[in-house]
Amino acid sequence: MKYDKACLSFIDHSVSCFHVVENIEKKLLESGFFKLEEKEAWELEAGKSYFVTRGASSLIAFKVPAGEWTGFHIVASHSDSPSFKLKNNPEMIVEEKYMKLNTEGYGGMIYSTWFDRCLSVAGRLVCKEADGFKSVNVNIDEDLLVIPSLAIHMNREANKGMEFNPQTDLLPLMGGNKVKGSLFRRLSEQANVKEENILGSDLFLYVREKGKLAGAEKELMIAPRLDDLECVYASMEAIADTQPDRYCSMCAVFHNEEVGSLTRYGAASTFLKDTLERIGEGFKKSRSDCLRLLADSIVISADNAHALHPNHPEKADPENRPVLNGGIVIKHHGSQKYATDAYSEAVMKSLCIEAQVPYQDYHNRSDIPGGSTLGNISTGQVSVPTVDIGLAQLAMHSAVETAGSRDVGYLVQVLKKFYQK
Repeated sequence: MKYDKACLSFIDHSVSCFHVVENIEKKLLESGFFKLEEKEAWELEAGKSYFVTRGASSLIAFKVPAGEWTGFHIVASHSDSPSFKLKNNPEMIVEEKYMKLNTEGYGGMIYSTWFDRCLSVAGRLVCKEADGFKSVNVNIDEDLLVIPSLAIHMNREANKGMEFNPQTDLLPLMGGNKVKGSLFRRLSEQANVKEENILGSDLFLYVREKGKLAGAEKELMIAPRLDDLECVYASMEAIADTQPDRYCSMCAVFHNEEVGSLTRYGAASTFLKDTLERIGEGFKKSRSDCLRLLADSIVISADNAHALHPNHPEKADPENRPVLNGGIVIKHHGSQKYATDAYSEAVMKSLCIEAQVPYQDYHNRSDIPGGSTLGNISTGQVSVPTVDIGLAQLAMHSAVETAGSRDVGYLVQVLKKFYQK
């Protein structure tokens, strides 16, 4: 199977975190998983596969072995990417001539990469119904918006570096003043609800550009949202296509990683802990039994990593310099922004060797602080050995990013080994 093209197709259709989870649900249901609801009782059976969602933007899937099992093999990734989020009452008229939308930043973006691209709006609406509320995913599937640059004639210093103000420089243009009132009309029509019944929304801008294979030998993947939908896709494919033996397989996809994970959908929430406890209850295990299962468990925190940059090699560590198509990147940090330790590193490298997949190590330069990810956050709720990994990429947090086309296949291959082992 050509995982690179399939991954790009998954990303193209996953235009918001809500669509990410919707697309995973479709794949899992096709693969024989049963959907559970947090507010309902769970009837679990050995040898069966299940998933549960929280907030329509986080999901945990698990496969229970048919016989005795001794722990959990967990892969964690995240559904969100840096973007612009629409504020309430977003339509703004400029001098009775233009209409633009009022937005605010979500996550750490490279602002300059969002200018002069075709954009649109996607996310979810929460609508009033006779017996409560329903959540509806929406996507205005057309070239709707643009954030226009200021011409160089009006700013002769543009190529000497600029500091962008998100309230003044980065609001997207939707059209002339005659389109006022049309945004939520379009959204209500797509959701098949009355506009006055829309009582809540989580709406984001997204880049309309489709993912592509590029490079002299098509060795590059260029697409929006590679961080972290490459890892989401690989973990989804791996759990759907394997059968566990002595360990319960789990695939956890969290929301809000890009803004710190401190939400009821994030890696710092109780979502994973709650799900593990309910699995234990479903198989009549005592609290002591559950703690013993956790003691024989491991988490692979999968979130993309920085590649050696061809124009700025001086930004990389002198010795640990991951490259595109170099295989799985194992991430290390002396102050534990990554959760990898000697044990989890050894487990990961052993898996790569058995799966015949290359691996490489990543450290930040000692004088450049790096970001953090899911691994060390999730251990605050579920304390099991954790290794932080990812796939090497360039232009992380750009509107469009670059990765290696072979790496996503490497990750699927090693995660299959992890789930089967």
